Amino acid sequence: MNTTPQPDPRDRPARLTVGVVGAGRVGPALAASLQLAGHRPVAVSAVSDVSRRRAAQLLPDVPVMPPAEVLQRSDLVLLTVPDDALPDLVAGLVDTGSVRPGQLLVHTSGRYGARVLEPALRAGALPLALHPAMTFTGTPVDVQRLAGCSFGVTAPEELRLAAEALVIEMGGEPEWIAEENRPLYHAALALGANHLVTLVAQSLELLRAAGVAAPDRMLGPLLGAALDNALRSGDAALTGPVARGDAGTVAAHVTELRRHAPQAVDGYLAMARATADRALAHGLLKPELAEDLLGVLAHGTDGTEGDAR
Repeated sequence: MNTTPQPDPRDRPARLTVGVVGAGRVGPALAASLQLAGHRPVAVSAVSDVSRRRAAQLLPDVPVMPPAEVLQRSDLVLLTVPDDALPDLVAGLVDTGSVRPGQLLVHTSGRYGARVLEPALRAGALPLALHPAMTFTGTPVDVQRLAGCSFGVTAPEELRLAAEALVIEMGGEPEWIAEENRPLYHAALALGANHLVTLVAQSLELLRAAGVAAPDRMLGPLLGAALDNALRSGDAALTGPVARGDAGTVAAHVTELRRHAPQAVDGYLAMARATADRALAHGLLKPELAEDLLGVLAHGTDGTEGDAR
């Protein structure tokens, strides 16, 4: 067994001082993962009590200070603010002279590529867009989840290697996304991850209403298998009454949802129509069954109950 002492990551050359502007759920976790790679978090900006506590938990002993001071101390700055706030933040930092030449400026927005950092580029900064395709809790578990996480990477070609190296140091897998494809890329992730949470939460509520004592235990294996099958097989994994063309069952669903959870009807109908279209296109739904099914789904949009025959 090799007993040779392993070098401390902090002793590696070219370690960077790291600052975080916006101590939401993402920034402190990324800074903590960079710390594990030997970089040195030196400053974080946080406004709310929640964000201050989060920063203290994930980045203990790292001082909290205004954004301009964070930039003064940092070789690499993580801009981890909401998408809509990012352009104004970048403009403000440039206007106040906070951005300095040679500074790595990294944002984690899925929506934007590197172009949103154009004002900082003109000020001499090095712009990188590194978006982790992961949902964050704001707790230390996020650092562990970054292992193997894909990052959507967009940067000028001359900075591509630097961007990919940072992702790898955080334990992630870089995936190059062209600037013009960032909104579509982000829409795809939101469609899958964000809407999944809504669907699962609605399903849990309906199971409780149906008298299921442990809906999470019931859904866990089912949803895990469905996700695994979908990732492996795509549309071929479709099952259930819509894919089978069971119009009567779907009509019964709509009737029950209108009675017990009317707020879920529109979502059910929209997803059922999308599922029917995909099942029909891929030969899973027989055309002779599709007509009745699509009729039920169309009928459900006018506020009347389907025929639960």
